[in-house]
Amino acid sequence: MTESVQDAGEFWEQFYGGDERVWSGRVNARLAEATADLAPGRALDLGCGEGADAVWLAEDGWQVLAVDISANALNRARDAAAQRDVLSRIRFECHDLSTSFPDGRFDLVSAQFLHSPAPLDRQTVLRRAADAVAVGGMLLIVDHGAAPPGAGEHARDHHFAGVAEVLASLNLDGENWERIRAEQSRRAGVGRDGQPATWIDNVILLRRTG
Repeated sequence: MTESVQDAGEFWEQFYGGDERVWSGRVNARLAEATADLAPGRALDLGCGEGADAVWLAEDGWQVLAVDISANALNRARDAAAQRDVLSRIRFECHDLSTSFPDGRFDLVSAQFLHSPAPLDRQTVLRRAADAVAVGGMLLIVDHGAAPPGAGEHARDHHFAGVAEVLASLNLDGENWERIRAEQSRRAGVGRDGQPATWIDNVILLRRTG
């Protein structure tokens, strides 16, 4: 995941430009964990991809704004929402989050594995994500803590920020935020090759108190 000179929009359009689905279509496990006891409200899904998280949230009663840089990804996400009959609960917007950001305040802002081989100003994006959280709402950031199973050499050579580094980069006012969870955690599953695999996740869940 080293930085590339390729334009980010072009990269992600190509990434989602094939005929086959890229991801599993299942909700990210950490999102399901974090929202299990939350009352549904307004959610912002950053980098929504093919829409699995947005659809899952909508089925759980949330009103969702799903954002991605790729029009191809958003079209797939709309199709998924229509197939699951939750299209009325999800609004879709196309943003290059390094340069533009959706308006509004949200009860949940979710940034799941917001890594990019193409240029991405992650620090700015995550600070804007924090700014978009309403008082009483939650910010959920889930990152790779290490190269995921099956990743190429470019990912194995990439520096994955630790939890403390991500928290420091947010530069949040400690008086207005409550730390619910901030840790590195292992997650077992099955890789794309069908073999058992273990993922290392950084999980950060913060509540805005003021």
